[in-house]
Amino acid sequence: MKIKKLSLVKKISVVGCFCLSILILSLWQYNSGVSAKPQDTYRNLEVFSNVLNIVQKNYVEDVNVQELIQGAIKGMLSSLDPHSTYMKPDDFKELKVETKGSFTGIGIEITMKDGILTVVSPIEGTPAFKKGLRAGDKIIKIKKESTSDLTLMQAVKKLRGPKGTSVTISIHRKGWTNLKRVTIVRDVIPLQSVKSKFLDPGYAYIRVINFQSKTTRDFIKALKDLKAEETIKGLIIDLRNNPGGLLDQAVKVADIFLEDGVIVSTKGRIKDQNMIFKAHKNGDRHDFPMVVLVNEGSASASEIVAGALQDQKKAIVMGAKTFGKGSVQTVIPMSNGAGLRLTTARYYTPNGISIQAKGITPDILVATEVFKKDSNGKLKKMKFLREKDLKRHIKNGEEPEEENLDEDDGAEAVEDLLEEDPSEEDTSLMDDDEDEDTDEDFDKDDKDKEKEKKEAIRKDKQLFEALTLLKGLNVFEELYSKKQ
Repeated sequence: MKIKKLSLVKKISVVGCFCLSILILSLWQYNSGVSAKPQDTYRNLEVFSNVLNIVQKNYVEDVNVQELIQGAIKGMLSSLDPHSTYMKPDDFKELKVETKGSFTGIGIEITMKDGILTVVSPIEGTPAFKKGLRAGDKIIKIKKESTSDLTLMQAVKKLRGPKGTSVTISIHRKGWTNLKRVTIVRDVIPLQSVKSKFLDPGYAYIRVINFQSKTTRDFIKALKDLKAEETIKGLIIDLRNNPGGLLDQAVKVADIFLEDGVIVSTKGRIKDQNMIFKAHKNGDRHDFPMVVLVNEGSASASEIVAGALQDQKKAIVMGAKTFGKGSVQTVIPMSNGAGLRLTTARYYTPNGISIQAKGITPDILVATEVFKKDSNGKLKKMKFLREKDLKRHIKNGEEPEEENLDEDDGAEAVEDLLEEDPSEEDTSLMDDDEDEDTDEDFDKDDKDKEKEKKEAIRKDKQLFEALTLLKGLNVFEELYSKKQ
């Protein structure tokens, strides 16, 4: 009820200040779980009220008080951590669409790093992915507008649009001397989160792109279809560049392979945020060996699945150290149709380990081989953005964080980058990978498909190592059984 009074703010500034005061006080009490001293709270709110009054009366142009108040709310939340945010009604609707339906856009997961709009990872199979955008690319302009003046949600809205329309972005990648502009045609971004196939006879592969409301259902169907096709000797679950998604879906996917024990637990400042999710017997036994592939782009829900299967000794985790987003965001609907996304807890693996700003370390490390040319034309290994690189990230809560000795410090100044804007469009961000597995591959004849599939596996070092390990485990088991 109190938030609805914000609609009166344009008419009476005192009422607007009062409503904002109540809102801020409520949010503070919710976040802290304790009661504030009234005299301290209202003393600070009186200062805010005075500032708002001064701005209204003395600013060089007329101001929209409602926008000022929304800006104050956003500023308050942005001072907490990178994942807490206030979403206006339109933004809140978009968030719900992302987890339930489909949307039209270019298909990238983005964040703000040092005030610069940065790609976390492109979504597989989308226009951005096909154009060659990579994790760590800095989006300096959308059309001709600098992204330094945009909030994260404003940038998302500008990147999205009707199918078939195009958007031009100017990006910078470490090692480049100039900005490069690329025009991307928007398309429907499918929310299909699960893909599956056999890599070799008996060796199954399931890729989870992100965790949506139908991920568990699609995963179970994919596994069932694979079993119906032939006996599974080993399974690779690919969570690389999976930015996360719904917590309950991560828990349910892990539960497919576990019969008892803890999957994940959450701990916050208030008791309601302290939860333990446990595995249940589902009647299906999966006795084949499994490898979970992760990399620097595996975050949040994908880290929950990898951590659960690793700690429960159900699968071998292979690849590169993960992103390290070990916090839980609670989405709270507001009475005016807006939404509040608030970080309310850390999550812990079955062994009680917090991976926040730390990540999950694979059992077998296989480096992500992505290279770029430096100023001298030499190939250098690409460095990746992680949770610990984000300003105001939440600390691990258990032990000191490791020093960031090998990651990109993001030191480029936005002003310097804006000076470099070539007039010619460059859409060749990276060499086209003709061996990348796409839907078109299934339309080719069997011989060509098999040849391309083997070549693609060979080029993907992490996938190749995972498949080799599974084959080795089966050979060892056969030899051991014969000896017995």
